[in-house]
Amino acid sequence: MSNSSRYDVIIIGSGLGGLACGATLSKEGYNVCVLEKNPLPGGCFQSFKRYGRMLDTGIHYIGSMDEGEIMRQYFTYFGIMDKLKMRRMDEEAFDMICYKDKFYPFAMGHERFAETLTREFPKEKDALYRYVDMLDAVGRSISVEQLRKGKLSSGNMDNFYVSAWEQIRGITPDETLRQVLSGSVLLYGGDQSVSTFYHHAIITNSYLQGAWRFVDGSMQVADALVGMIRQNGGTVLTGAEVSKLYLSGNEIKAVEINHSEQLESRYVISSLHPFNTLSLVEKSPLIRKATLSRLQHLPNSYGLFSVYLLQKRESTRYYNRNLFLLGDQNAWYNTRYPEDTRINTCMVSMQPSSAQEQYTDVICLLSPMYLSEVKNWEDTTVGRRGADYEEFKMQKAQQLMAFAERYCPGISQNTEKIVTTTPLTYRDYTGTPDGSAYGIMKNYKNPLITLIPPRTRISNLFLTGQSLNVHGALGVTLTSMLTCAELLGSEYLARKIGDA
Repeated sequence: MSNSSRYDVIIIGSGLGGLACGATLSKEGYNVCVLEKNPLPGGCFQSFKRYGRMLDTGIHYIGSMDEGEIMRQYFTYFGIMDKLKMRRMDEEAFDMICYKDKFYPFAMGHERFAETLTREFPKEKDALYRYVDMLDAVGRSISVEQLRKGKLSSGNMDNFYVSAWEQIRGITPDETLRQVLSGSVLLYGGDQSVSTFYHHAIITNSYLQGAWRFVDGSMQVADALVGMIRQNGGTVLTGAEVSKLYLSGNEIKAVEINHSEQLESRYVISSLHPFNTLSLVEKSPLIRKATLSRLQHLPNSYGLFSVYLLQKRESTRYYNRNLFLLGDQNAWYNTRYPEDTRINTCMVSMQPSSAQEQYTDVICLLSPMYLSEVKNWEDTTVGRRGADYEEFKMQKAQQLMAFAERYCPGISQNTEKIVTTTPLTYRDYTGTPDGSAYGIMKNYKNPLITLIPPRTRISNLFLTGQSLNVHGALGVTLTSMLTCAELLGSEYLARKIGDA
């Protein structure tokens, strides 16, 4: 075996979790190699081109990006902040929640958020200020201030044991306000019966602390991270699917790619779903059948059906905000009845372009979808699913467009092409079981079963990615730092990031 195939750390998967680990460990002097099965790195940060337009896969905006906020701090530490083209969203209403035909603004900043909604709900002023105080307390547990004290997180575990919906219900008796505050649950695959208040708070708070969009696509984050890893002397290999992990005693001794080549490293970090990771390890008493079975049967979040409305050039004005259309239903998507396939919620997001600031080329409509809805095609691969699949997607797209038109008349009038993706697309590109958008669901009734630690029973194998801890871009970044801390030490790493 040549020396070139010997690394300090091999990282499986090049989504944000894998790339954040790669950027961090390579910066701290480790010789890293990131392996990606697809032709392009990036996972949910990938963008893809159709009909001359760049379409974002899964990241349509990002929070905590204002000066001094946590996500910006991480990006600065990685060395990529100055390489990103971004646009700060409308601070008076970065999101608009539409419930029963009325739009309610989400404004940036705790004070402004509470004040703005108080105009709509004057009797609920105290409740709204109480609510933002709760968000702020959870947000502070992972703040730059904590990093400078040498802590990646100060815990706040109590909120993992609290139901998001019950907490919101307890804040206000006003049913409309309850639905409005729940309005963006799509951002973390919210399930009314199990979702934790920690997830609701950490993600909602993040957007209040600076909601920004990527100009010309989210792929630039993946490209910048890959660039930094290579600049730090690391390697990123695409078209390199991990086919087996070989053991020697209590350690991974080699990583096999594409059923042929073997690579060696001191440590292995996998950002795949934990079940998929452990399934790659050759049979060993270290991997109990019961553990595999438990991981396999933990519920995953729902997937997403995405419809990209490609606009005629300079025909559709760009709006610097997202819309969450709830219809007159419960804001929480009906996760108890996956057989009910009617469209009852939708996120509308426009992609900004540097070529034309006033207009958008792409309107994206996102709605929850279970894999069961596309079960007929689950044994097929991308591009080979047949005409009946294309017909199904187009019918579903028409339903989603009709739903969006009810609340945003004329939204699709300038559309010249329609592109669609389903949970099968997610499954095949990101390797998530069930085509899940956010990995393993967290359950407030028993969080310890659904929170997965980065350490495994194999001494040099670590886990990362959104199935472990917290969903979304911020959650995945935080989780990847917890994984890196296993090698670098938590206090050392926190202070390095805090002082970046």
